[in-house]
Amino acid sequence: MGHLITLAVAQLDQWALDFEGNFERILESLKIAKEKGATFRVGPELEICGYGCNDHFLESDTYLHSWEILAKIMKSDEAQNILVDIGMPVVHKDVKYNCRVFFYNKKILLIRPKLHLANDGNYREARWFTPWTKYRTLEEHYLPRMIREITEQTTVPFGDGVIATNDTVIGTELCEELFTPNSPHISMSLDGVEIFTNSSCSHHELRKLNKRLDLIKGATQKCGGVYLYANQQGCDGERLYYDGSSLIAINGDVIAQGSQFSLNDVEVITSTIDIEDVRSYRGGSHSRCVQAANSPSYPRCYVDFCLSSDGPITSYYNLKPNKPIEVNIHSAEEEISLGPACWLWDYLRRSKSGGFFLPLSGGIDSCSTALIVYSMCNLVVEAAKNNNLQVIKDARTIIGEPDSDYIPTDPREFSNRIFHTCYMRTENSGEETRTRAKDLADKIGSYHLDVCIDTIVSAFLSLFLMITGKTPKFKVFGGSFTENQALQNIQARIRMVLAYMLAQLLLWCRGKPGSLLVLGSSNVDECLRGYLTKYDCSSADINPIGGISKKDLRGFIKFMEKRYNMPLLNSFLDAPPTAELEPITENHIQKDEVDMGMTYDELSTFGRKRKIEKCGPYSMFTKLVQEMGDRLKPTEIAAKVKRFFFYYSINRHKQTVITPALHCESYSPDDNRFDLRPFLYNSRWTWQFRKIDETAALIEKQKEE
Repeated sequence: MGHLITLAVAQLDQWALDFEGNFERILESLKIAKEKGATFRVGPELEICGYGCNDHFLESDTYLHSWEILAKIMKSDEAQNILVDIGMPVVHKDVKYNCRVFFYNKKILLIRPKLHLANDGNYREARWFTPWTKYRTLEEHYLPRMIREITEQTTVPFGDGVIATNDTVIGTELCEELFTPNSPHISMSLDGVEIFTNSSCSHHELRKLNKRLDLIKGATQKCGGVYLYANQQGCDGERLYYDGSSLIAINGDVIAQGSQFSLNDVEVITSTIDIEDVRSYRGGSHSRCVQAANSPSYPRCYVDFCLSSDGPITSYYNLKPNKPIEVNIHSAEEEISLGPACWLWDYLRRSKSGGFFLPLSGGIDSCSTALIVYSMCNLVVEAAKNNNLQVIKDARTIIGEPDSDYIPTDPREFSNRIFHTCYMRTENSGEETRTRAKDLADKIGSYHLDVCIDTIVSAFLSLFLMITGKTPKFKVFGGSFTENQALQNIQARIRMVLAYMLAQLLLWCRGKPGSLLVLGSSNVDECLRGYLTKYDCSSADINPIGGISKKDLRGFIKFMEKRYNMPLLNSFLDAPPTAELEPITENHIQKDEVDMGMTYDELSTFGRKRKIEKCGPYSMFTKLVQEMGDRLKPTEIAAKVKRFFFYYSINRHKQTVITPALHCESYSPDDNRFDLRPFLYNSRWTWQFRKIDETAALIEKQKEE
C-alpha cells in the first residue's frame, strides 16, 4: 500500500528583513499544511530573510538572524512530524550561498546550495552569492551553536544531494535552475528522484506566466515525476511584484495552482498524488530506462520517515489523487488590473502611509493609475468580505482608526478615505479634460479637488522679469523653442511641488493623521523617449504604470469600462493624448505624438528592439527595414531610428531620477536597476548614423535599378 502522498506548497508574501513577520507567515503555512494532511512542505526562495535583501546579503547580521529564525521554526510544534524544505542564506567555509535547508523533527537532513544564479534582467545574485559547482558532491557543514543545541548535530551534509525517505526520493532545483538548458531535474530524474521542488522568487511581467508553466509541464512530461513550484507573492520591498501562481504538476499535468494575484499573506496549496503513477509513467519509456541505468548517482541523505499514508485502510481510501486542472491564465488587461493593484496595497500598508495622492489630468495615463487604485479598493473590499483579518487590520491602520470596528464594504467609500485626486489646471487646460477628471473621480469615489495654478505661474514669470528684465513667449506667439520649453516646464514643475504639499496636508485638513504617497503616471514609452519634464508630475513616490506601454493601458481602460460599467472611460480613449502645456489657438492644439515625432506604437517597437533584442542603432535599422519595408522607404525608416536614438540619448539622464515604477514590461529603461546603460551619450551617434544613411541610400538605389 503506502503510495498516496499529500504534498504542500506555501505561497508567502514575505518582506525583506522582516524576520518576525516572515517567521509568523512560515509558521502559519506549516500549520495549514499539516491541517490539510501534508507530510512535506516547501516554501519560496530565501523565505526566512526575504529575497530582496540585496546588499544586506553582504552583512553578517542577515545570516545570524536567519539562523535564529530557523531555530525558532525547528523548535515549534508546527514543524514537528512534517518534512520541511525552507529557504535561507548560509555561509559555508566563508563563502555565501543561497540555500535550501531540509529538516525533519529537529534534525537537519541537507543544506542544498543554489547551482545556477539568476544574474540578468532584474537579478544580481552573483553580487551576493556564489554558485555551488561541485556537482553530486556533499561536504560537512559545521552548524552554529544555537542550532547544535536543538539538533544535537555538529555537522550536516552541504552540497548537491537529494533526500531519500522510506518511500520516495526528493530533489530540488532553485528558481533559475529550471530555466537553464541542462536543468538539474533531468539528471536527478534519471537517478530515481521522483519529487522535485522549486523554490522561486519569479517576478510578474505581462504575459510571462506561460513561460514558467510550459517549463514545468515540459519537465514532468519529458522526465516524469512530481514538481512542486513554490513562488513568492507580493512586494518584498522593491519595484518587483512576485506573482505567486505556485503549481503542483505530475507527468505533464498541472493538478493544483495558487492564485497569481492575491492580498493573502499566506496561501498553501496541497495535492494528493499516487507515486506509483510516476513509476508507471517512467517505466513505459524504454529509451529513458536505458539512460537511467547508465546515469551517475546523487549522494542521498536518508531519513527514517514515510511521506505516504500508512494508516488504516478506511482512512487510506478516503485519500484520492488530484485530477488535472485547467490552469488559470489572465489576459494582459486583467494582469494590469490585478498585479499593480496588489503591489500598491503592499506598498501602502507597509509604508505606514494614509493613502495615495494623484494629479488627475483627464488623460489616459492618470486615468489608468486612478483605475488601478480603484481596482485595489475592490480587492480590499473582496478580501474583507472573505474575512481576511490581516487586510481588515491593515485597512483600519491606513485610515487612522486601528482600534475601530471599521470594515471596508464599499470600494467607493474606501476610495474616498484613502485616495485623493486633484485637477491642476492652467489657462492652457481644456474644459474637456477637466470634466473627464471630475467625472472619473466621482465614479471611483476619490476625494477630488480642482485648482487653478495660473497665479503661481504668473508669480514665477514676474520674478523672472524682475531678475532679467525679459518675459518669455510661447512658440505660437513668436517665442523661440527655448522659451516655449521653459514655459511648459514651469507649469509641470509647479504641479509637482503642489502635489507634494497637498499629499502632506490633505489628511490633516480632513482631521485625519498621517500623509499620502504621491503617485506618478508616466508610461514606459514616455520614459523611454524622455517625453516628460524632469521633476514634474513624473516625479512621485511610486509609479504603478511606469512599466506599462500606452497600447496596453488603452486595452486596460477598455477592460475596466466593461468590467465596472463605466461608459465615461470611452471619452478618455477617444481624446488624443496631450500635455496641455501650450496655448490652444485656432491653428494649434498640442498633441503628444506630434511633439515626440513618433507614435506610441513605434516607441514600443523601438523599445523592444533596443532592450529585448539588444539592438544598437544600425542593427535596429536593418531589422526594421525587413519589418517595415513594405510600407516605408529605407530612408524614412532611417529617419525614425535616428530620431528615436537622438531623443533617447539626450533624455537618458532623466532615468536617473525617474520615479520607482512597478516592473511590468521587459523593455523598461529603468536606470541602474534593470537597464544598465550610460546616461551621457554623444547624441549625434556619428559613426552609427552615417552607416545607417549609407545603407539606406544603397538599398534605395538597388531598388531603383
